[in-house]
Amino acid sequence: MFRFQFAFLNFLAFLTVLALTTIPLARAQQSTGANSQLMAILASAADPLAPSPQAQKVPAVKLTDFGWLEGRWRGDWGPRVAEQVWMPPKAGLMLGVFRLIEGDKPLVIELFSMVQRPDGINFYFRHFTPELVPWEKSEATVLNLTNVDGRKIDFENPVNGMPKRSIFTRVDADTYTSRSELVPETGDTQVIEITYHRQPQVGAAPSAGNGAHQKKP
Repeated sequence: MFRFQFAFLNFLAFLTVLALTTIPLARAQQSTGANSQLMAILASAADPLAPSPQAQKVPAVKLTDFGWLEGRWRGDWGPRVAEQVWMPPKAGLMLGVFRLIEGDKPLVIELFSMVQRPDGINFYFRHFTPELVPWEKSEATVLNLTNVDGRKIDFENPVNGMPKRSIFTRVDADTYTSRSELVPETGDTQVIEITYHRQPQVGAAPSAGNGAHQKKP
């Protein structure tokens, strides 16, 4: 999602989607209510967290290197459906939105962005109810790009563990996995991993087998 991302169960299909420079101590506090809601969603799909290797030094990376994320994506997480939409990189910004639905019930909406900074790329996101009431009562959660290794993009949260890491792994041109590792102050660590598949664009031109070549009048 990357989302989630993108911070939920197998999240899923958010996805799911960073070392801050100078962060005041107050920013390290996430909303207790937001954490409670998030952990409640994750509780039924907890997985043990395997020790992660230390991130390597980040090579010179530009936001355009993540342009493959542009488009619509969907992932299934048990009975839940995760959907992401990424806009293309422009003016140092990639913007996206995520929603998680179970049956006919929307669980959460996520707004996220990747921003090119002079010292690297930051991943920002916030969660909302369907009525757009924010879960996080403080500032957006921020993760910093810490490692790029082939098809793998690794973001890390230097402030807290909600989430601690967000990892995007590109499988092929139309598939990627979003893994989030949440480390709460108390309780077990949660791992959310969702595989997303690219979806056709709304209003896309029909394929060759569906009347793409129509007879001229």
